[in-house]
Amino acid sequence: MAILPIIEAPDPRLKQISAPVTAFDDALKALVADMFETMYDAPGIGLAAIQVGVAKRVLVIDLQPDDPDAEPVPCNHDGHHHHHQPTLKEPRVFINPVLSDPSDELTVYSEGCLSVPDIYADVERPSRVRAQWQDLDGNHHDEVIEGLLATCLQHEMDHLEGILFIDHLSRLKRGMALKKLEKARRAA
Repeated sequence: MAILPIIEAPDPRLKQISAPVTAFDDALKALVADMFETMYDAPGIGLAAIQVGVAKRVLVIDLQPDDPDAEPVPCNHDGHHHHHQPTLKEPRVFINPVLSDPSDELTVYSEGCLSVPDIYADVERPSRVRAQWQDLDGNHHDEVIEGLLATCLQHEMDHLEGILFIDHLSRLKRGMALKKLEKARRAA
């Protein structure tokens, strides 16, 4: 497991179109484990492989709902219960995802991105979308997804096509966001 460096705009690699995953092997499992570790460390709720320099169609998402009053969730395989875990981890992996049937209904959400640090902007996206994807073992899934997960999934999918969330903004707003990013970098 390793925390990988996150590529930031305007790195040209973020404009690449990512290639489909064909081998569901140990290298893929290692990449996904590193991506989760990198995302949690950042911290963020979603990460695409290209953001750590790997042009593959791999997304990791964990909305990590904060719920201190939640019932303790049984842990996956070891049978232990976690009692003092205010943040519930719900890691999800989407490999070779395809989105279709977007809803007419749209949701506006203030989005941010680990590759565009400390910049937030309202982006309007379909509230519901059908997702088809593979898991780490190559099994196929097909589900209608809504809410924050739908927003996050669409944001991460964009990365696979070389699109950043600021690309959805007007040219003026995008220019302002990039200037702000550059200024913050100089200050650092």
